[in-house]
Amino acid sequence: MAPPPPRSGAAGLLARLLKEMQSDKNLPGISCGLVSDTNVFEWEVMLMISDDCKYYGGANFRANLSFPQSYPLMPPTMTFLTPVPFHPNVYPSGAVCISILHPPEDDKYGYESASERWSPVQSPETILISVISLLHSPNDESPANVEAAVLWREEQKT
Repeated sequence: MAPPPPRSGAAGLLARLLKEMQSDKNLPGISCGLVSDTNVFEWEVMLMISDDCKYYGGANFRANLSFPQSYPLMPPTMTFLTPVPFHPNVYPSGAVCISILHPPEDDKYGYESASERWSPVQSPETILISVISLLHSPNDESPANVEAAVLWREEQKT
Protein backbone atom coordinates (compact mmCIF):
# COMPACT_ATOMS: atom_id res chain seq x y z
CA MET A 1 0.00 0.00 0.00
CA ALA A 2 1.44 3.37 -1.04
CA PRO A 3 1.76 6.12 1.56
CA PRO A 4 -0.73 8.99 1.30
CA PRO A 5 0.44 12.00 -0.73
CA PRO A 6 2.11 14.73 1.29
CA ARG A 7 -0.15 17.55 2.44
CA SER A 8 0.58 21.16 1.73
CA GLY A 9 1.06 23.50 4.68
CA ALA A 10 -2.34 25.05 3.98
CA ALA A 11 -4.05 21.64 3.89
CA GLY A 12 -2.52 20.61 7.20
CA LEU A 13 -3.48 23.91 8.81
CA LEU A 14 -7.07 23.69 7.54
CA ALA A 15 -7.42 20.09 8.73
CA ARG A 16 -6.26 21.15 12.21
CA LEU A 17 -8.55 24.21 12.30
CA LEU A 18 -11.55 22.13 11.21
CA LYS A 19 -10.87 19.53 13.90
CA GLU A 20 -10.54 22.26 16.54
CA MET A 21 -13.79 23.92 15.47
CA GLN A 22 -15.65 20.61 15.44
CA SER A 23 -14.56 19.84 19.00
CA ASP A 24 -15.03 23.38 20.38
CA LYS A 25 -18.16 23.43 22.51
CA ASN A 26 -17.92 27.24 22.88
CA LEU A 27 -19.07 27.92 19.32
CA PRO A 28 -22.84 27.89 19.66
CA GLY A 29 -24.68 28.29 16.39
CA ILE A 30 -21.79 27.13 14.19
CA SER A 31 -21.33 23.69 12.68
CA CYS A 32 -18.79 22.81 10.01
CA GLY A 33 -17.49 19.90 7.98
CA LEU A 34 -15.98 19.10 4.63
CA VAL A 35 -17.98 19.18 1.41
CA SER A 36 -15.97 16.09 0.37
CA ASP A 37 -13.72 14.00 2.61
CA THR A 38 -10.99 14.28 -0.01
CA ASN A 39 -10.81 18.10 -0.16
CA VAL A 40 -9.93 20.05 2.98
CA PHE A 41 -10.13 23.33 1.02
CA GLU A 42 -13.94 23.16 0.68
CA TRP A 43 -16.01 23.40 3.86
CA GLU A 44 -19.75 23.32 4.36
CA VAL A 45 -20.91 25.36 7.34
CA MET A 46 -24.23 25.78 9.08
CA LEU A 47 -25.00 29.02 10.88
CA MET A 48 -27.86 28.67 13.35
CA ILE A 49 -29.00 32.21 14.07
CA SER A 50 -30.15 33.03 17.59
CA ASP A 51 -33.77 33.99 18.17
CA ASP A 52 -32.80 37.55 19.16
CA CYS A 53 -31.71 38.43 15.60
CA LYS A 54 -34.38 40.81 14.28
CA TYR A 55 -34.56 39.59 10.70
CA TYR A 56 -33.17 36.06 10.77
CA GLY A 57 -33.92 34.87 14.32
CA GLY A 58 -34.18 31.09 14.47
CA ALA A 59 -33.02 30.64 10.87
CA ASN A 60 -30.40 28.13 9.77
CA PHE A 61 -28.19 29.05 6.83
CA ARG A 62 -25.90 26.67 4.95
CA ALA A 63 -22.83 28.09 3.25
CA ASN A 64 -19.60 27.00 1.64
CA LEU A 65 -16.20 28.31 2.64
CA SER A 66 -13.71 27.86 -0.22
CA PHE A 67 -10.08 28.27 0.78
CA PRO A 68 -7.34 29.07 -1.76
CA GLN A 69 -4.13 27.05 -1.91
CA SER A 70 -2.42 30.23 -0.65
CA TYR A 71 -4.38 30.20 2.64
CA PRO A 72 -3.70 31.76 5.16
CA LEU A 73 -2.02 34.50 3.13
CA MET A 74 -5.19 35.03 1.09
CA PRO A 75 -8.78 34.80 2.31
CA PRO A 76 -11.39 32.19 1.52
CA THR A 77 -14.67 33.02 -0.16
CA MET A 78 -17.99 32.38 1.53
CA THR A 79 -21.18 31.66 -0.37
CA PHE A 80 -24.59 30.98 1.14
CA LEU A 81 -26.46 28.06 -0.35
CA THR A 82 -30.23 28.17 -0.81
CA PRO A 83 -32.07 29.77 0.74
CA VAL A 84 -29.83 32.81 0.29
CA PRO A 85 -30.54 35.45 2.95
CA PHE A 86 -31.98 38.69 1.55
CA HIS A 87 -29.38 40.95 3.13
CA PRO A 88 -27.50 44.16 2.23
CA ASN A 89 -24.14 42.37 2.41
CA VAL A 90 -25.04 39.19 0.54
CA TYR A 91 -25.11 39.17 -3.26
CA PRO A 92 -28.17 37.51 -4.82
CA SER A 93 -25.78 34.69 -5.85
CA GLY A 94 -25.13 34.02 -2.15
CA ALA A 95 -21.58 35.43 -2.10
CA VAL A 96 -20.83 37.23 1.16
CA CYS A 97 -19.42 40.76 1.03
CA ILE A 98 -17.60 41.51 4.27
CA SER A 99 -14.31 43.34 4.81
CA ILE A 100 -12.67 40.43 6.60
CA LEU A 101 -12.85 38.41 3.34
CA HIS A 102 -11.35 41.12 1.13
CA PRO A 103 -7.73 40.51 0.07
CA PRO A 104 -4.96 42.36 1.92
CA GLU A 105 -4.23 44.75 -0.92
CA ASP A 106 -4.86 48.44 -1.42
CA ASP A 107 -8.53 49.37 -1.47
CA LYS A 108 -8.99 51.07 -4.83
CA TYR A 109 -12.21 52.71 -3.60
CA GLY A 110 -10.71 54.07 -0.37
CA TYR A 111 -13.53 52.59 1.69
CA GLU A 112 -11.70 50.12 3.95
CA SER A 113 -8.57 50.47 6.00
CA ALA A 114 -6.01 47.68 5.78
CA SER A 115 -6.86 46.62 9.34
CA GLU A 116 -10.43 45.75 8.26
CA ARG A 117 -9.37 43.42 5.45
CA TRP A 118 -7.99 39.90 5.51
CA SER A 119 -4.83 39.11 7.41
CA PRO A 120 -3.30 35.70 8.18
CA VAL A 121 -4.25 36.01 11.86
CA GLN A 122 -7.91 35.57 10.88
CA SER A 123 -9.39 32.09 11.01
CA PRO A 124 -12.51 30.27 9.85
CA GLU A 125 -13.89 30.84 13.35
CA THR A 126 -13.42 34.63 13.20
CA ILE A 127 -14.96 34.68 9.71
CA LEU A 128 -18.09 32.84 10.80
CA ILE A 129 -18.49 34.92 13.96
CA SER A 130 -18.13 38.07 11.83
CA VAL A 131 -20.77 36.86 9.37
CA ILE A 132 -23.20 36.07 12.21
CA SER A 133 -22.57 39.59 13.54
CA LEU A 134 -23.19 40.99 10.05
CA LEU A 135 -26.54 39.20 9.89
CA HIS A 136 -27.49 40.97 13.13
CA SER A 137 -26.13 44.38 12.02
CA PRO A 138 -25.83 44.97 8.26
CA ASN A 139 -23.27 47.37 6.80
CA ASP A 140 -25.36 49.53 4.48
CA GLU A 141 -22.41 51.72 3.46
CA SER A 142 -21.06 49.03 1.15
CA PRO A 143 -24.03 47.00 -0.06
CA ALA A 144 -23.77 43.91 -2.21
CA ASN A 145 -27.55 43.83 -2.53
CA VAL A 146 -28.72 47.40 -3.14
CA GLU A 147 -32.42 46.53 -2.89
CA ALA A 148 -31.95 44.97 0.55
CA ALA A 149 -29.84 47.95 1.67
CA VAL A 150 -32.52 50.45 0.57
CA LEU A 151 -35.23 48.54 2.43
CA TRP A 152 -33.04 48.24 5.53
CA ARG A 153 -32.26 51.98 5.50
CA GLU A 154 -35.94 52.86 5.11
CA GLU A 155 -36.87 50.66 8.03
CA GLN A 156 -34.20 52.27 10.21
CA LYS A 157 -35.86 55.66 9.67
CA THR A 158 -39.18 54.47 11.12
